[in-house]
Amino acid sequence: MRVDQAVPADAVGRRVSCGDERATVRFVGPVPPTAGLWLGVEWDNPERGKHDGSHDGVQYFTCRHPKGGSLVRPAKVSFGVDYLTAVQQVYQVNSQEVLTEGSSESVHWLAVKERSLERLPSVLLSRSDVNGPGADGEIKKSTPNVQWLDMSGTLLSGWEDVAAITRQLDQLEGLQLSNNRLCLPSDISAHCQAFCRLRVLALNNCDLTWPQILDYARMWPKLEDLCLEENNITELQRPDGVLQSLKCLNLSSNPLVQESVLSIAALPRLEKLSLSQTGLSDIRFDDAAPGSQTAMFPALTNLNLDNNNITEWCVVDELGKLSSLVHFSCRHNRLVSSDGNYKTASQMLIAKLGGLVSLNGSEIQPEDRRGAELDYIKMFGEEWLKAGGGSQPSSEFNRQHPRYLSLIDKYGAPEEGELKKPEPFALKNQLLKITFVFPDDPERKPIEKKLPASMVVQKVKGLLYRLLKVPAADLKLTYTSLKMVGTEFEIDSDLKTIQFYSIEDGDQVLVRWS
Repeated sequence: MRVDQAVPADAVGRRVSCGDERATVRFVGPVPPTAGLWLGVEWDNPERGKHDGSHDGVQYFTCRHPKGGSLVRPAKVSFGVDYLTAVQQVYQVNSQEVLTEGSSESVHWLAVKERSLERLPSVLLSRSDVNGPGADGEIKKSTPNVQWLDMSGTLLSGWEDVAAITRQLDQLEGLQLSNNRLCLPSDISAHCQAFCRLRVLALNNCDLTWPQILDYARMWPKLEDLCLEENNITELQRPDGVLQSLKCLNLSSNPLVQESVLSIAALPRLEKLSLSQTGLSDIRFDDAAPGSQTAMFPALTNLNLDNNNITEWCVVDELGKLSSLVHFSCRHNRLVSSDGNYKTASQMLIAKLGGLVSLNGSEIQPEDRRGAELDYIKMFGEEWLKAGGGSQPSSEFNRQHPRYLSLIDKYGAPEEGELKKPEPFALKNQLLKITFVFPDDPERKPIEKKLPASMVVQKVKGLLYRLLKVPAADLKLTYTSLKMVGTEFEIDSDLKTIQFYSIEDGDQVLVRWS
């Protein structure tokens, strides 16, 4: 068959662009009864296609998606350009200017431009049509100082193409290859030198599986940061002999088999793990008893479990077994407290995870931790008493509240008057009758108000400003409870609710100002 000059002889398997879309060539040839050459392509975005590779009852090629393929004319697509041409296009270095102008000024301008390329610490070719290295040695000569290279969404067809580029970049430490479809090289070991300095690698949305990652990982002996969002990663296997230098791993937006997460628990240097939007609902560290530390994930300091299906507090207790965890994000799960208040749920997370420094991206202040832990003691104090109280409550209570005894050691056991009985969800917006008194101004009469339990202290101070004409910033609030006469409790945060401080119907709030 005579192949059109516009179509490379090795076109099948090559990557092409068509407007903003990317595809892989699966077929080259005639499609009767039409004349001329056609390309059968499988689109990265299957919604762009029309069929599965068949036309008028003839199967010209196959696609994974039933509507992922199309037949297009060669003139409609681009097979791309080499690395140096892509760099010149992106950074606007026009080598033809010397020929068209011929002046010494334009020769000097071009030389300056080329020298500027030599100094580039990073090259950004995202969504360009780069398809390979070009002439041997030209990359090393033109951009020798590149440390970060972005080739996401390009026309690279395989890891051989990538390696042919990176082996000429002696300083390369960071590589972005997201939104590509790269074939496995025939000999992985032959390309290790091409990635010998690589520390950071992004392979988001590359249609990869975990076994493929483990195969490729032999090329990345010093990799520390690996981002694998939106792939086809399901069941994880142990990375024996590979990824042992990994510090950061992002597996977000992959449909993980949750029982397999522990397969990566032995990675010795893994500090940061993102499992956001992976369908996770449970995790167990059965090597450690409640309240003890697990040997798994020994270096893990930062864990992201946003946008999952976590509903049980026992999962949080399991995370409390992680010896190094200090930064935790758990947004958009379904963890709820007995009062249905999301702020109370955040307090419980802080109380249950004693080593946290930040939660959901916010630093935990010492007063926040103290308040959360004291409230936790009150919240489950009645349950603790029913379980036997003292230093040896029932094993079931210890399983559900593994930090409770350590919190009692820290703050002391709760007295009966402090115990906070669980309230139904509907009570969180109940009205509380509160009497404001002014101990430093005995001539001022007490003021009685009914306020919603969900009202934040800042708004309470705003109300007092309108009544007293004293700036809210100058007001200092404490309260006394009918259950503990003579004890004065500090209200130390403007952003917390009345309910957070366990203020009840009939309590007094003492108002002072400077």
